Amino acid sequence: MQEPFDPGQIDAEPEVAGRKSERTGFLPITTNWFDRVFVGIYLFVALELFWMRFLEQSIPLTVCHVLAIVLGVLIVWRG
Repeated sequence: MQEPFDPGQIDAEPEVAGRKSERTGFLPITTNWFDRVFVGIYLFVALELFWMRFLEQSIPLTVCHVLAIVLGVLIVWRG
């Protein structure tokens, strides 16, 4: 006799015996390297716009470039 169809099992991921453990970082979401690069680029653009609007008169934009690159590298590497 066949078992009844269960639509909840369609999306269920099969258990794989040697699967890598989930990577844990400081970001509150599960990410791969591409997600972290995207978040880093998004942060870079947002920080640049914020800096140009509020801080460029007192602190040069070069400081923002360095800060945004360091934060982007930190997110990709440790995030």
